[in-house]
Amino acid sequence: MQNKIQTSLKNYNSFGIDVISKKFISINSKKELKQAIRSCKEIPIILGEGTNILFKNDIKRTIIKIDIKEIKITEEDDDFITVRVGGGEKWTDLVNWAISNDFGGLENLSLIPGSVGSAPVQNIGAYGVEIKNSLEYCETISLSDLSENEFSNSDCKFSYRSSIFKERFKGKYVICYVNFKLTKKNHKIKYSYEPLKKILVENGVKNPTIQDISKYVIEIRRNKLPDPSKIGNCGSFFQNPIIGFDQFEQLKKLYKTVPSYLISENKIKVPAAWLIEKSGLKGIKKGNTGTYEKHALIIINNGRASGQEIYNFSKEIKNTVLRNFNILLKEEVNIIYQ
Repeated sequence: MQNKIQTSLKNYNSFGIDVISKKFISINSKKELKQAIRSCKEIPIILGEGTNILFKNDIKRTIIKIDIKEIKITEEDDDFITVRVGGGEKWTDLVNWAISNDFGGLENLSLIPGSVGSAPVQNIGAYGVEIKNSLEYCETISLSDLSENEFSNSDCKFSYRSSIFKERFKGKYVICYVNFKLTKKNHKIKYSYEPLKKILVENGVKNPTIQDISKYVIEIRRNKLPDPSKIGNCGSFFQNPIIGFDQFEQLKKLYKTVPSYLISENKIKVPAAWLIEKSGLKGIKKGNTGTYEKHALIIINNGRASGQEIYNFSKEIKNTVLRNFNILLKEEVNIIYQ
């Protein structure tokens, strides 16, 4: 366990926001986590890789960074493995481990930044797959009484980019380990998502392997998303809104080619990037921030923006989209105020 005071968080968040943490603790085990929580006078802020977080200003509360490392197969039969993964492992490292060992289930989630422990919180997903499709259960510690609890897949109450840890139990539990069930053979390859299907066809891949899926997902992401080590960003700043069928029909009268994805009989998902782009906000600059030229859903930091400046710009985007389409965008990024 490491303790620091008056620590810059510039290297601990992918936006590269240079704010100061009054107290910063990194932990490597459940035991150290409990010790760290006991030392806090108020509820701490739990930090993973900082790839889905915006610090608006300096942080007065204690920050606890989860650095629990482990990738261990705990159960195995002819068809499946169960693997226990420390919350401090990088998500990309887990996916790469699975792909290299020919374990299926995570390939569509290649190159998603962040830590394993934070992934279930927002039910990360990409190209037709979400973490809920392979997650067995989470091992957690309560911030209030230090009790250890397991949350099964159903306990997590997964929904689009959300879970019980982002809603009802937000800020109440720390995910220390995540257990996954992955396939050893007869992998369920998913490539119905149009951009992925298109790139496979272009490269003459008719029967893709999990390695193929991972390879081309990575290629797609690298072509359209900025590298946080070069351009500060947190990926998608907003969630794709889900609207009712009647509202979608009204939208379609104005824009016949509006892209959409059917969620249920009367719910339709519309790309937030499309709404932002149609509002004339793709690739614009505003002071030290702006939207990425290749993807309207990504807010960037040119290296000098403050958290407050990025936050204010995000509010302008929300207000413009609401005014133009009567659709209120919801942040995917977790905004920390103090």
